[in-house]
Amino acid sequence: MLDEKLSPVLDDVIRRNPGELEFHQAVTEVLASIGPVLAKHPELARHKTIERICEPERQIIFRVPWMDDDGEIQINRAFRVEFNSALGPYKGGLRFHPSVNLGIVKFLGFEQTFKNALTGMPLGGGKGGADFDPKGRSDDEIMRFCQSLMTELYRHLGEYTDVPAGDIGVGEREIGYLFGQYKRITNRYESGVLTGKGTRWGGALVRTEATGYGAVYFAREMLRARGDSIENKTCVVSGSGNVAIYTIEKIHQLGGTVVACSDSGGHVVDTAGIDVALLKEVKLDDRGRVADYAARRPGAQYVPGGTIWDVPGQIVFPSATQNELTARDAARLIDNGLLAVVEGANMPCTPEAIDLFLAADIPFAPGKAANAGGVATSALEMQQNASRDSWTFQHTEQRLAQIMANIHDTCFDAAATYASPGNYVVGANIVGFLRVSQAMVALGLI
Repeated sequence: MLDEKLSPVLDDVIRRNPGELEFHQAVTEVLASIGPVLAKHPELARHKTIERICEPERQIIFRVPWMDDDGEIQINRAFRVEFNSALGPYKGGLRFHPSVNLGIVKFLGFEQTFKNALTGMPLGGGKGGADFDPKGRSDDEIMRFCQSLMTELYRHLGEYTDVPAGDIGVGEREIGYLFGQYKRITNRYESGVLTGKGTRWGGALVRTEATGYGAVYFAREMLRARGDSIENKTCVVSGSGNVAIYTIEKIHQLGGTVVACSDSGGHVVDTAGIDVALLKEVKLDDRGRVADYAARRPGAQYVPGGTIWDVPGQIVFPSATQNELTARDAARLIDNGLLAVVEGANMPCTPEAIDLFLAADIPFAPGKAANAGGVATSALEMQQNASRDSWTFQHTEQRLAQIMANIHDTCFDAAATYASPGNYVVGANIVGFLRVSQAMVALGLI
């Protein structure tokens, strides 16, 4: 329920950002949680921290001209929204996908601001991307696109200013091309200006696995708080990119079984448990589809179209894209024996679905908390770059596990403090809001 004092703020956000539905949704969720905070900290309202947090510090939009393999000139549009730097340099990924527009990038940057605050590390929030589709493009085409994008973007970046990483459509290959062009233009080997780099040239071990592993570590803590565990649980993970693959891998390591994953074409059901090695081979090495996995895996069934949420799962990890899990899906999952929901993607559950989960007393981990492992490990990569150091996989994973446990505990405690015990949405929003807004007050009118 939105506090009546915050209704004018939300109305103003909607008026000033017409048509940006995902951004409206993200702001609404946060504002619905922080009414009790303002009652306890009225100075935050006097300093207009809410209004300031809802307005990005800077929005950059530019064209990206590039030439395809047929010699045709292509034009894409790119964005970088530097949302909030009260806690540190802007930090957040770049997304290459045809759906990218300003509203989506603003929603992602807004969420990123709170997510980064939850890690407890000195990171501001930002996000970017382009409406470029890397599917079906050659390596040379992707290289030319990345070089053209960085030719404009580089002037806005720096390890103390803005540090992008990868997101949907942007992996180690794309980060390599982007960093190479940055180095070429600036004549500086500034490793800390991008994260998600290859481990042979400044990247950190566990960064590839971090978001997926982190979501499972959060799930472990959330279930532990209820006297339960992942062991022997049937799980469903949407998506089949890095986040989904390494979510599946860590679930299996902790004794659970993932029986389904998906891509934009459909989903695969494998009741024996997804073969992670084969999935990596199909998706990461061959850049194939989950239909190819089913064709090579005895007993697996490919279901074109439809929804993966028709597959029963005790713990589900929506890890594909925003608003993929609807109220209809939530009701079906609850009927099928759902025990917990952990968001691996950014805002993959609709507000109506979340309401159903909470009403059914099903623990729900919002993405800004559960998938913060990726940016947390990016910060660890930045630490290693700054000190010219390299940590072992085991050491970095231990750091990640501890960070995720801390995020869980702070969200859990904040929810209890503000009379919403067990509500991780409220807890995450309150912790993130307090950390960002109190820093803004301390820094003056910025």
